[in-house]
Amino acid sequence: MAIFDRLKDQAKALQQQRSGQGHGSSGGHGSSGSRGGSKAQLVGVLKTQLSSLKTELKSGAYRDASMAVCALVAAADGQVDPAERQHVESLILSNDVLQNFPPEQLRTRFNKHVDLMMTDFARGKAEALQEVAKAAKKPAEARAVVQTGIVVAGADGYVAPAEEQILREVCGTLGLSSAEFGI
Repeated sequence: MAIFDRLKDQAKALQQQRSGQGHGSSGGHGSSGSRGGSKAQLVGVLKTQLSSLKTELKSGAYRDASMAVCALVAAADGQVDPAERQHVESLILSNDVLQNFPPEQLRTRFNKHVDLMMTDFARGKAEALQEVAKAAKKPAEARAVVQTGIVVAGADGYVAPAEEQILREVCGTLGLSSAEFGI
């Protein structure tokens, strides 16, 4: 529990720092400069937090829910072109925590969800969210699943509105507040 408290304190500190900078300039895409920087900082903090939990995140539920979230993020806008699929797959395979699992297991689970969403988005999304829900039994894993999704979504320094919406749905599925993660 001490680890979670430390992670929560780091996230709160980042949120306070984030709300202190550029908060008065809200205006859609025009304010993405200051928000992008704080999003990049958030992604960096989340990567560090996840790495500190690496030894604890070895369950099949975390693996499967994380791959479902990665697929949901990749397909957030309703399509996944081959370059985007390859990019997300490389992010997955290079993720420190996900290296707890054999790469082929990760690749297979991620691609299964993406393929289904590309054939029938509504059904694929529903099945991916069912997979995500399995991680809700362990709060630390549930938070790590959301963090993994944010890290993947923010890998390019920007979290698109459709990705934020998917991540909010993931939080709801896991019984977590999206505000806790700044989304």
